[in-house]
Amino acid sequence: MITTYQSLPKNKKIYVASDFHLGSPDLKSSQAREKKIVKWINSVQEDAAAFIFAGDVFDFWFEYKEVVPKGFIRFLGKLAELNERGIDLLFFIGNHDLWMYDYFEQELNATVYREPQSFQIGANKIMIGHGDGLGPGDRKFKFFKSIFMNPIAQWGFRWLHPDVGIKLAKAWSGHSKNHEDPFLGEDEWLVLHCKEVESKDPHDYYIFGHRHLLLDMPIGKNSIYYNLGEWFKNSRYIKITDKEVIPLTYES
Repeated sequence: MITTYQSLPKNKKIYVASDFHLGSPDLKSSQAREKKIVKWINSVQEDAAAFIFAGDVFDFWFEYKEVVPKGFIRFLGKLAELNERGIDLLFFIGNHDLWMYDYFEQELNATVYREPQSFQIGANKIMIGHGDGLGPGDRKFKFFKSIFMNPIAQWGFRWLHPDVGIKLAKAWSGHSKNHEDPFLGEDEWLVLHCKEVESKDPHDYYIFGHRHLLLDMPIGKNSIYYNLGEWFKNSRYIKITDKEVIPLTYES
């Protein structure tokens, strides 16, 4: 399936970022990062047609029937404002916020994706996703994802009192890396995944998160893979126009 922004409104852009890991590693540093993210959104929102959040926006997220994790009020309030302004909000679930269901769809009119998607944006065909569990490696996340996405496991977790369930989940999730991953060279499994896709369905660009590593790598002769890294240190985002895909760094 290809989502089409065949022609963006005049002078409008699409902005892509991922791996904010809001909530990690502690309240103070998370709030400082949250304020930085809101400042970044403020700096680009005037020409934004859409914001695409490519997973792990939260270090942990679970939607009970009537309860969601507290916190993140600055970020969520900013998203509500963007929605009121008619700016599209697109979320890809990551391995840390994969229990995202319909809350953002109902409250923010957002679109939530559970798998990578292809977008035709102006002149370019672009695949965007989080990146966990893709390619020949990433075995740990494939294992945990198979458990966490199991309906029985989700049903059991939902029956825990939120104070207990969220505390347990944060204890597991609290080991989130706040540094860059090591570069795997020819064994970078997301690169291998992009090459496999490219051999069957060519794209101009591939944009993923998950790997806490900044990467700009060729995929075949005519396409490029960008990894977004993380916002603990790098604060990378990508600006997409009708003609260009431009990786940038936000310096507050």
